[in-house]
Amino acid sequence: MPESWMLPRIFPIGGILFHFLFVLIAIPIEAYVLNNRLRFDKKTSIFYAISINLFSSVIGWLIFFVSEPMLPIQMKSELINYMLFNNFKSANTQTIVILTACIIFFATFLMKFLILRVLLLSLSEKFAKKQEEPQTSQRRRWRNFSSAKLQNTNLVITTLIANSLSYSAITIILFFRSK
Repeated sequence: MPESWMLPRIFPIGGILFHFLFVLIAIPIEAYVLNNRLRFDKKTSIFYAISINLFSSVIGWLIFFVSEPMLPIQMKSELINYMLFNNFKSANTQTIVILTACIIFFATFLMKFLILRVLLLSLSEKFAKKQEEPQTSQRRRWRNFSSAKLQNTNLVITTLIANSLSYSAITIILFFRSK
């Protein structure tokens, strides 16, 4: 068996379990927000919450594994030290972690919004059975455009609220973990 296919001797089981915990916390919070704000039924909101969280987690991990080899040696050392021992060697690292956390928050928000938008479009009945519509008046087209614009704004705000609440809960857990 080639050496590249062997399992690592040190496995960050704590990091994996904490990520699993974070997803388990984010799903009900975001499902509740989707249920309340977008008026989905509970089953649909749970489906969308699970989908956006799992897809965004997979995309996030893929981005992490692609970008991790490009990090400088000191950053890799700090990352490994934090994942395995939950502490930093250098005080400068905390500033970089805060900046990275802000970038991750907004990137995750954007990912979740796009994933939710794609899921809503792909699973909608109007998109599935596109019918030939007779020519509509200018007024009706403007009303449909305004309605779509309002729904899109509502979707952005709902996704932002859901992501903010789930990240707040995760931050509180991380704060208790560090104590």
